[in-house]
Amino acid sequence: MALRISTATDDAQAMYRIGWAVRRLSGGLALLTLRPGTHDLETFLDRRDRPGQGEHFEEAKASSRVVDMAEREAFEDRAAGWLAMMDQAENLHPVTRACMGFHLWHVAELSPIDDPLEAAVTAAHVAIGDLAPSGSTPGAIFAPIAMGGGGGFRATGDPSARLARWLNAMESATFAALRRLEEIEAWSAAAERTMAPLSGKTPPMLRDLFTSWPLVSVQMAENLTGTHRATVQRNIDWMVERGLIREVTGQGRYRMWRAAA
Repeated sequence: MALRISTATDDAQAMYRIGWAVRRLSGGLALLTLRPGTHDLETFLDRRDRPGQGEHFEEAKASSRVVDMAEREAFEDRAAGWLAMMDQAENLHPVTRACMGFHLWHVAELSPIDDPLEAAVTAAHVAIGDLAPSGSTPGAIFAPIAMGGGGGFRATGDPSARLARWLNAMESATFAALRRLEEIEAWSAAAERTMAPLSGKTPPMLRDLFTSWPLVSVQMAENLTGTHRATVQRNIDWMVERGLIREVTGQGRYRMWRAAA
C-alpha cells in the first residue's frame, strides 16, 4: 500500500486497485503455497471478465470475444512462463524466491513496466511461502516489504545487488512493523486506562477499531460498530480532546483519525 499508484487514470480506477491490494494483503487468496496454475494466478490478480451494463453489452461482448480470447491466451502463456521459473526456484528461501519473482514479473510482461503494484503484492505473499502459519496459529500472512522503503523494488544492478537491496529492505521492514505493533499495543493499554470511566459498549469498540485499523472515519466506525453516528462522533471528539487519537486529513468533510501512538 506504500507504493505510489502512478498508472491510475481516475479516482475510480485508483480505488479499485487499492481495494484489490487491501483484499489480497488482508488474507484473500493466498498465492503459490499449493502450486497454482495460470487460472489461479489470473484469479489472484482479478483478471476475470467483469459483467457489463446496458442493453448493448451482449453485442459489445460478442464483437470483442476474439480479442478477449487472444489476450487471455497471451496472458496464460506469460503466466505459465513466470510460474515455471518460480517452480524451478522452489528450493530457495521464500524471501529470496520473492525477490526473484518480483524482478521476473515485468520480464514476463504480467503488468505494465511502470506499474509495480501487482508484482509487489504478489511478492509480499511469496516471501512468506511455507513460513506462513497453518490452521488457527496466528502469524503474518504477507511480508511488509514496502515498509522498508522503495530500495528493495529498484530494478537496477546485477542479481546480487538486487538481492542485497531486497534483503536490507526486508530487514528494515520487519523491524519497522514490529516497532509499530509494539506502539499500537502500548497505545491500546493506555487508551483502556484513560477510557475506563466511560460507560456503554461504544468506547471499547472504538478502541479496538483504532487498534485494528490505521485510519478510521465516522462512517466506517458507524458501520463496523453498529452504533449511531452521533454517538460515534461524540466519543471520537472525547478521544481527540484527551490526545488518544488525532485527525489526519485537515479538512471539514471526509475526515479520518488515527491512534496517537
